[in-house]
Amino acid sequence: MSLEQQQLAWKLLQQAYQAQMHGDYDHAIELYTKSLDTFPTAEAHTFLGWTYHFQGKVDEAIAECKRAIEVDPEFGNPYNDIGSYLIALGRHDEAIPWLEQAIVAPRYDPRHYPYFNLGRAYYAKGMLTRARECFQEALRIEPQYTLARQAIENLRRMVN
Repeated sequence: MSLEQQQLAWKLLQQAYQAQMHGDYDHAIELYTKSLDTFPTAEAHTFLGWTYHFQGKVDEAIAECKRAIEVDPEFGNPYNDIGSYLIALGRHDEAIPWLEQAIVAPRYDPRHYPYFNLGRAYYAKGMLTRARECFQEALRIEPQYTLARQAIENLRRMVN
């Protein structure tokens, strides 16, 4: 693939993201698909999955994240997203290995998200000490992360 194709794919991805943020999911899907047809990237697959998730198409969202991992196994976002989608489906045991992969993925910046999601999975399984540890790690990584702070406070109230 040429540099021009890569640049066009990135431009389409950015346009798709804007459409997605404005709630125009059908147009976002069209643009993500064009981006992927031009030059497949893990980012475009992941964000396409995210768009499907917003439409309630969780199986399609998971499938896109798995495609993202095939394109770039070092990109952490799709692992976290799969874990999050599985938690929403109540499939906590399945979610845990995906979230653990997100934590160790070499190319992933917001590492507090998979720790928080792991905490959610452990909380749902009744493993409150492990959940607290995950929420605390999320907060250590991102001290301003309100959801982790609230989760820790909720656990504290449950114990007292």
